Amino acid sequence: MQQQEIEINLLRSLRDIDASDWDACACPEAQGGARPTDPFTTHRFLSALEESGSVGRGTGWQPQYLTAYAQGHLIGVAPMYVKSHSQGEYIFDHNWAHAYERAGGRYYPKLQIAVPHTPATGRRLLVRPGFEDTGTAALVQGGVQLAANNQLSSLHLTFCTEEEALRGEDLGLMVRKTQQFHWHNHGYRDFDAFLTSLSSRKRKNLRKERATAQGFGGSIQTFTGSALEPEHWEAFWQFYQDTGARKWGTPYLTRQFFDIAHDSLRDDVALVLAERNGRWIAGALNFIGAQTLYGRYWGCSEHHPCLHFELCYYQAIDIAIAHGLARVEAGAQGEHKLARGYLPTPTWSLHWVNDPGFANAIGEYLKAERDAIDEEIEVLTEYGPFKRAKIEEQE
Repeated sequence: MQQQEIEINLLRSLRDIDASDWDACACPEAQGGARPTDPFTTHRFLSALEESGSVGRGTGWQPQYLTAYAQGHLIGVAPMYVKSHSQGEYIFDHNWAHAYERAGGRYYPKLQIAVPHTPATGRRLLVRPGFEDTGTAALVQGGVQLAANNQLSSLHLTFCTEEEALRGEDLGLMVRKTQQFHWHNHGYRDFDAFLTSLSSRKRKNLRKERATAQGFGGSIQTFTGSALEPEHWEAFWQFYQDTGARKWGTPYLTRQFFDIAHDSLRDDVALVLAERNGRWIAGALNFIGAQTLYGRYWGCSEHHPCLHFELCYYQAIDIAIAHGLARVEAGAQGEHKLARGYLPTPTWSLHWVNDPGFANAIGEYLKAERDAIDEEIEVLTEYGPFKRAKIEEQE
C-alpha cells in the first residue's frame, strides 16, 4: 500500500468516533470481552479524562486525536494533545524548554502523543493488526507535518514500546531512553516464594517491613469490579487530593473522573484501601492490564510506618501473583522501590524538534543520556535485593 493512499484526520473529541472503532486499533486483543493489554489507551479511559475535564480547556492538554484511514477504513489512531506546559508527562523536557526559550524560541505549544497524567508504558501509535508499517508511518508523518505546518517547536511520544521506538527512529525521530522500577513475576506461587529469591538480609527486611505495616491497627482490603462502591471512591478522592496538592500543587484528575470511573472503569481497577476504627485511612489505586498491574496513585489521612510500602508495592505484588500477571509497573521515579524487589527497567520515548540546530543539540544530549541510563541500570541492578544467581537469571 502506498503512503499517498493514507488520509490523516484530527478529532477534537472522542465523542466523534465510535468506541468500537477506536478500540479496534487500541486494543484488538480485547474484542470479545478479553482484558486489554493497555487499559489507558482504551476509548473508555481516554473518554473519562475528557468527559471529566481532566483534559481539555484550562488544563494544558487540548485533545487533537490523530486518525489514519486507508481507502475509507480506519487503520490507526493516536491520543495526541496540544500542550501549553510539560506537567503530567513524566518524561521531563523542562530543561529543553528553558534552553529553547533562552535562545529566543517559543517552546510551547507543542504536540504530545501520550496518555495524560499516566507514566505507564504501552503502544502510543495504535494501529490495526496488519497495518503496522503503513499505519505507524502515517501517524508519525501526520504528527510531524501538523507540528511543522503550525510552526510548533516539537512533537513527543512518551512511554511508547521499544518496538515503536525502533520504528520511530527509522522514520527520523529521536529516541530517548529512561528508566522506571518494575517488579517481574517469575512464576511465583505466592509472596513467600518471591521472598525466597531475595538475599537473606533483604528477605528479613521485607518481612519486618510488612509486619510493621500490617500492625497499624486495622485491615487492608482490595476492591475491583462490582465490589467497588461510591464510598470507596469518595475516600480515595480525599487521599488523592492531599497527595496531588503536595506533589503538583493542583491534582491532575477532577472529582468527576472518579465518578465516571465508577461507571465505566471498575473492571479495570484494583483499589487497595486500609481501614482503621471504621474509617478508610489510606488507599492505592491500580489499573489492571492483560499482563501488567499498573500502580497509579496513593494517599492517606493517617500516617503509619511502612503502610505506603505495603499498599503500593507489596499488595500490588500479591495481586499480580494471584492473577498471574507478568509484572507490576509502580509508576515514575523512586529508587526506594529497588529494595522492595522492583528492578530498573528501560522506558522509551520519541521526539521530533522543528529547529535543526536545536534538534542536533538534543540528539547529542540523548546519546550521552542513553549511556548514563545503561550504566545506572547496571549499577542499580547490582544493588538489588535478589540473590546473585537470580539477578544473573533476570539479566
